[in-house]
Amino acid sequence: MKPSIPKGTRDFSPTELANRNYIFNTIRAAFETFGFQPIETPSFENSTTLMGKYGEEGDRLIFKILNSGDYLNKVDKKLLSEKDSTKLTSQISEKALRYDLTVPFARYVVQHQNDITFPFKRYQIQPVWRADRPQKGRFREFYQCDADVVGSKSLWQEVEFIQLYDTVFSKLGLAGTTIKINNRKILSGIAEVIGAKEKLIDFTVALDKLDKIGKYGVVKEMLSKGITENAIEKVSPLFDVEGSNTAKINSLEAMLQTSEQGIKGVEELRFVCNSVEELGLQSATLEVDVTLARGLNYYTGAIFEVAAPKKVNMGSIGGGGRYDDLTGIFGMPDVSGVGISFGLDRIYLVLEELGLFKTVELPKPKVLFVNFGEAEALFSMKAIAELRKNNIKAELYPDNAKMKKQMNYANKSEIEFVVIVGSQEIEKNEFTLKNMTSGEQSNCSLQELVKKIKV
Repeated sequence: MKPSIPKGTRDFSPTELANRNYIFNTIRAAFETFGFQPIETPSFENSTTLMGKYGEEGDRLIFKILNSGDYLNKVDKKLLSEKDSTKLTSQISEKALRYDLTVPFARYVVQHQNDITFPFKRYQIQPVWRADRPQKGRFREFYQCDADVVGSKSLWQEVEFIQLYDTVFSKLGLAGTTIKINNRKILSGIAEVIGAKEKLIDFTVALDKLDKIGKYGVVKEMLSKGITENAIEKVSPLFDVEGSNTAKINSLEAMLQTSEQGIKGVEELRFVCNSVEELGLQSATLEVDVTLARGLNYYTGAIFEVAAPKKVNMGSIGGGGRYDDLTGIFGMPDVSGVGISFGLDRIYLVLEELGLFKTVELPKPKVLFVNFGEAEALFSMKAIAELRKNNIKAELYPDNAKMKKQMNYANKSEIEFVVIVGSQEIEKNEFTLKNMTSGEQSNCSLQELVKKIKV
């Protein structure tokens, strides 16, 4: 049987990994410039930590881990015969792969609250898993690069996160990104004004799909969830709101006059947008999107989503928002938080499509020592140790193979220098250095070798 890997996962070649590390390093450097500190959490959590935190759709996409041993042994036979997977899962699975990094972070904050100085700014770059249907830009195993602040309700954090997005995408050379922003309080206010307050989750989940299924599809889903035609008619102007950010905010303010929560959301949105406009962005555009909902239950304030440049057909490449009481689900109420995430895998595909990986160099030795036998290899290894002390990437060809084979290896690996050590070189305590680009050869001492290669 031919070996394969699960759908929605990938192998990465050395070149692909070099490109990914280029993105990782760019994001990591920006995180630290903005004052965030790194943490890591386990790849799997207790099921009780994750389940019920992402809404019904999110729970369905969580990968469950079967209990070790004979996991069916303790299950009631009647339950088995009912074949109810929902009831059965809790009996045979106590752990699950993490769905995102935000809920594990909330759990981390609660567990380590006595060791944390608030406000706490953390970043986390780790893989997550979702049992989703694989398609372009959507995988079952992928990396998230998150930054969060907990312990502060200041809206300047939202302003900084927009600047952080702009900084990273500018450094990656990814001009033309659009940072979309809305506020969950505004969505709650709209639901209240149209008389669908008790249907808020159904309303936001459907609204969030506008760019995927269109206005007709959203209306159809809302009707199927019990939202009345009258309510939908009241909200329909939202689908076509246009103009500047200021004009959109003014339209929302007029619509939400009777909702205290909705007006508060408008005020927060106006503050963030005005502050960003005053400070300016390098290459990204900030856009108020009144239909942006991001269907996660824990957002309570600002919500973000980053769209790739329009010439690239790709979904969001980042997103996030404010969650005022996420830690409350773990017994630590009233700790406000806000955070964003970078979708590394989608960013990779965008950079690849736009040809922006040209400057990424594959890690490789700068010099290769040819292997002519044990005595020559030993002499070479002493020199290689000295080169490595001087931070020069060097390696010995492992086998005493034909010269042509070793030189072919150097050429294919794009190694800049080759060092030839034979009996004459050992006798004279010197090295023959060949520049593989110019073809120039010279004899030199070890000190001269280090100097010439280090240039």
